[in-house]
Amino acid sequence: MVTSTIRKKFLTTSLAGACTAMILAACGGGGGGTNAVAAETNYPGTSQSEIVGAGSNATSPTSTPAAGTGSAAETEAVGPYGQNANDYVLTFSDEFENGFDTNKWNDATWDQASNPTKNYAVENGSLKIWPQKDASGKFFNRVIDTDGKFYQTYGYFEVEAKLPVGKGAWPAFWLYNHDEAGNYRPEIDIMEAYSGGGPDSGWSDANFHPTAYAPTIWIGNPGESGGTKMVTGLGDLSAGYHKYAVKWEPNKQTFYFDGQEVYSANVSMPRRMYVMLDILFGSASGQPDDSTPQGKDNSYDVKYVRVWQFK
Repeated sequence: MVTSTIRKKFLTTSLAGACTAMILAACGGGGGGTNAVAAETNYPGTSQSEIVGAGSNATSPTSTPAAGTGSAAETEAVGPYGQNANDYVLTFSDEFENGFDTNKWNDATWDQASNPTKNYAVENGSLKIWPQKDASGKFFNRVIDTDGKFYQTYGYFEVEAKLPVGKGAWPAFWLYNHDEAGNYRPEIDIMEAYSGGGPDSGWSDANFHPTAYAPTIWIGNPGESGGTKMVTGLGDLSAGYHKYAVKWEPNKQTFYFDGQEVYSANVSMPRRMYVMLDILFGSASGQPDDSTPQGKDNSYDVKYVRVWQFK
């Protein structure tokens, strides 16, 4: 049952998460500055960030449930980490206990075919996606998403995950929309990390282990930013599991790390979105090379994905 599976995972991870949250909470909470692109700050920041975005009209909350999600009775077993469970109803969950569920997930994007080289698996209660070269000798992007299977407008979106290491690696957890013709693509990046950035970049240490991540909002038009923040001072994010989340409200998005608020932006994002998990390559992580660890032991390791709607 969904309920028992969620309860088991919650009990086995909540103690470690609670300890992390207690340590971080002692430092304070909040976001960055008031500019559209927030300045880098150590976790957590010292002030609330408010960013004015495009538009103020918002649709009412909607969701398209995927097959196999829990019933209303099951949803109250565990709420979002650090939130009041009574304020939410679970609409989607995958605890990755029963293999890769094609009723919930795709292994390629709407605009790109799946690479036949296998670099993902569901085993031991996790979805694992790892850096891998294909037959041509190139590292390739792997996207796992719910496009066409689950969408939602507003709510709370959360994963528990451990991040990969190495040059080029760029794991992410984000929400996306490509319903409209043209290049209008609303996007909420809940977590993006760049282990290949190196110590001078602030993204990772000298061994290319990720030590920071960023939530980012793209309002829809190409390059139209709703805000971003580099969250630093987190330690080695490949050494253990952490919870990355967003509370998406009609005119506000609040991002959380292990239940503690790290960034907030006042932006209207009224279009439905689907969930994406992926390893990409490039950007602030640079390009992978022969030093980049390949294989399952260097996975973007996701323990669960859970989505709730507001009651």
